[in-house]
Amino acid sequence: MSLNQQQKRGTRTLFFIQIFSTLSFSVLYSTLVLYATKGLSLSASTAIAITGSFVAFNFFLHLLGGYIGGRFLSYRLLFATGMIIQTLGCFVLALMSLESLYWGLAIFLTGCGLNVTCINCMVTQLFEPHDKNRETAFLWNYSGMNIGFLIGFTLSGLLQLHQNYPLLFVFAAGSNLVTFLIALAGWSVLKDVGTHLSYAAKSKKFRLGLIGMGFIIALAFALRWLLNHSHFSNEFILIAGALMLLVICGITFQERVKEARKKLWAFMVLALASLIFWTLYQMTPMGLTLFILHNVDRHILGFEVPPQWFMNINTIIIIIGGPLLAHISKKLRAKGHIIRIPVQFALALILIGIGFAILPLGIHFATAKGISSFSWVAVSYIFQSVGEILISPIGFAMIGQLVPSKLQGVMMGTWLMIVGVAATLANHFSQMSFKQKELLDPLQTNPSFSDTFNLLGWGACLAGVILFFLYPFLRKLIQEKGPPSL
Repeated sequence: MSLNQQQKRGTRTLFFIQIFSTLSFSVLYSTLVLYATKGLSLSASTAIAITGSFVAFNFFLHLLGGYIGGRFLSYRLLFATGMIIQTLGCFVLALMSLESLYWGLAIFLTGCGLNVTCINCMVTQLFEPHDKNRETAFLWNYSGMNIGFLIGFTLSGLLQLHQNYPLLFVFAAGSNLVTFLIALAGWSVLKDVGTHLSYAAKSKKFRLGLIGMGFIIALAFALRWLLNHSHFSNEFILIAGALMLLVICGITFQERVKEARKKLWAFMVLALASLIFWTLYQMTPMGLTLFILHNVDRHILGFEVPPQWFMNINTIIIIIGGPLLAHISKKLRAKGHIIRIPVQFALALILIGIGFAILPLGIHFATAKGISSFSWVAVSYIFQSVGEILISPIGFAMIGQLVPSKLQGVMMGTWLMIVGVAATLANHFSQMSFKQKELLDPLQTNPSFSDTFNLLGWGACLAGVILFFLYPFLRKLIQEKGPPSL
């Protein structure tokens, strides 16, 4: 099989893997805060804390996935193992009790938290370091992921209306099994390239594999305890994130190759910009969902729209916009024009900032009972979605460009861990948005929601403007050639 054929087959396989593996996560991402409040009768504050910890650990664990994958288990084996673990977690969640909630989330996170890094690394390994087709592959992969979100959000909304959570979790388990079978079918094309494990002897691979499995089992028990102590978990994630920043600084200082060191510094600056973006974005399954549930008119033509369906605005735009941006980027490259990564990141920050800054306008024009029109939320999601297209898949592709191959697994995990830190910050901002006793009264919560949305929105816009001014400096660090105007 030629390299081009291998790339095409691998890209197709990972595209369908993204669809079905994302589906189960999308169910929990969109429904967990509603399941905790309506299905298990937990307080909104507790539900947000659990949801925040779930989202934070999911992305935070991607760093561990980058470490285990390629060192103890191959990326493809770790991914396949993770899908089986996720399936078990969904079945436990279907038992509908507080204890099964904590154990189900812990087991699910053990699989889901480790396998996303594996997918991204498997995509990265299909291409040479300077192959710009990697960006196209990630954009298509990101589109596939959002097809999974679209299916998951739609199904979650339908079953949410009937409070049929057990069936929802069983369906999520089925999607994980389908993903496992797709991975087996494409096993040969998903092999590791250039990792520590790929050069090891069979006996050493076996010993390392046992160690890796031991890590996975221990992780499930650790997560069970951490999810039940969300306050400690949030502090732990923030401290660990700060420590990881110091580690990356140390790695950068120790890098002997000057060009590689400059690129790692650029990686750090863009990582900080990414943290700001994802802090706003992760408000969606927490404070923004509760705002939509209690403070927004969700009736369209007499039908009550489930909160999860608002998220489909995001998924539809990305499903269409991802391949469209890939097509536009390919056309521009053919003409000698390249859209620079810092410019895309700056635009993403400004767009998501606008998306949040317009929500207070909707609150200002709310009804006498404090209910805002759904159109303001819809417009907000449109801005957020376009911003996401510009920063998320391009960020994954950027790692292959800026990070040496020996560090790509760890840095891919670090890049995804940033979203976990952002989710912890989003949890904090969500808790700021209301007081528990006032949650059901929009007139009481609208001022605090408005203040929070303004703070986040205008802060992100300012960060985007600053990143624009830093563009000449970052371009020198990245060492990209071509027309400076783009």
